Parts: sequence; structure tokens; C-alpha cells
Amino acid sequence: MRSMRRGIREMDMILTAFAGANLPDMDEAALDLYDALLGENDQDLYQWVTGQVAPPARFAPLVTRIAGTYGPDRA
Repeated sequence: MRSMRRGIREMDMILTAFAGANLPDMDEAALDLYDALLGENDQDLYQWVTGQVAPPARFAPLVTRIAGTYGPDRA
């Protein structure tokens, strides 16, 4: 649910698609990291996913995975 109601429509779409396709297969550590990512500001998330700004190191692999599959260039 937290993936769907972000505030920025583009992030709603990107994170909803990512969550639907990936959450069932994620282990507890990956889910914890995704949950922490959802706690970040939407404007920051959008800049990270679109490559405008580098994400913090702890989120970099996850953001790269999200952006590579569901980022704006993939729409």
C-alpha cells in the first residue's frame, strides 16, 4: 500500500509496478531495505530513480534495480 500512495504520480506508478512484481520473492533483509526506501522523501526518490542524483550507498543497488526495470525511460 505504501508503494501506491506516494504523492508523486510517477513514483506511485514505478513503485507499485516494482512492488507487485518483486515483493513476493524478496527475503526479509530486502523487504527491510525496501521499507526503509519507502520512508525517504518522494522528491529524493524520483531524483534517484531518474538518475538526476546518486542515491545513498545503502539504497544504490535497489534504486538501480527499480530504475532499470520500471524507471521513466522504460515507460
